[in-house]
Amino acid sequence: MSMKALTLALAATTALAGAAVAQDQIRIGVSIPAATHGWAGGLNWHAQEAEKRLEAAHDNIDITLVTADSPGDQASDIEDLISVQQIHALVVLPFESDPLVEPVRQAKESGAFITVVDRGLPDTSIQDVYVAGNNTELGSVSAEYFLTRLGDGDNIVILRGIPTVIDTERFDAFMAGIEGSGINVLDDEFANWNRDDGFEVMQDFLSRFPDIDGVWAQDDDIAMGVVEAVRQAGREDEMFIVGGAGMKDVIKGIMDGDTLIPVDVLYPPAMIATAMDVTVANFTSNGPVQGEYILGAPLVTQENAEQFYFPDSPF
Repeated sequence: MSMKALTLALAATTALAGAAVAQDQIRIGVSIPAATHGWAGGLNWHAQEAEKRLEAAHDNIDITLVTADSPGDQASDIEDLISVQQIHALVVLPFESDPLVEPVRQAKESGAFITVVDRGLPDTSIQDVYVAGNNTELGSVSAEYFLTRLGDGDNIVILRGIPTVIDTERFDAFMAGIEGSGINVLDDEFANWNRDDGFEVMQDFLSRFPDIDGVWAQDDDIAMGVVEAVRQAGREDEMFIVGGAGMKDVIKGIMDGDTLIPVDVLYPPAMIATAMDVTVANFTSNGPVQGEYILGAPLVTQENAEQFYFPDSPF
């Protein structure tokens, strides 16, 4: 057989294989953390909604959604998706990055298409697609809003998340954004993206600082704890709070003109739906989908809040 004939034969075989895959059932595994806090609850809801929508739209798409309470549980879930479900694709938001490298690598070696969401893996060579929010932009957009409200001599406090790359990206971008403005950062403390910790850290700040003009809470779960502490102290008229993510209670408050949390910066749990859409597109579209999909972090205001409001979501 000539080289040209061999090339044509291989092309025909590849085309037939592609057509067979398109017609056969495509099994997609989605592995995410359980709803251990508000943002993760929203993540779970959006994953379930995407599962229903995508299976209704595509007869040949079969999605298995599993949630894990720990990195170990998630590793076991992925092993089951590979061996029992024999998935063609895996969408994974790691509970923690390092422990998930080998399970995801095994999925890749089985031939699965890999989409990693939010918490990236140290070895990016085993992913086909990466979908995440823009942490640097979340920090810089927050800073830009503070510059519209405060200036030289005004005081703020900052409640950070946990010591991670994500938190550092947000914090560094925010600090760079307010540099040279004269805004004083009285203190910054970690609040673990947790409402109760946000309440406790803010109580401490309120006891130590009699003059606070603004609070960057970085995360809506934290912001809810901050709101409770500020209201208990009767100081809600002294300051404003900016969180981040897009919690429905925060968005509704912005829609209604809440002055304590007047804006929010989006870091949507709905990114899991984007990741699932892109993964399905790998099997249903004739266009390439591999690469990075970094979602924007727009400022949510009273004027645009309605488009980010999902009243049925638990978050």
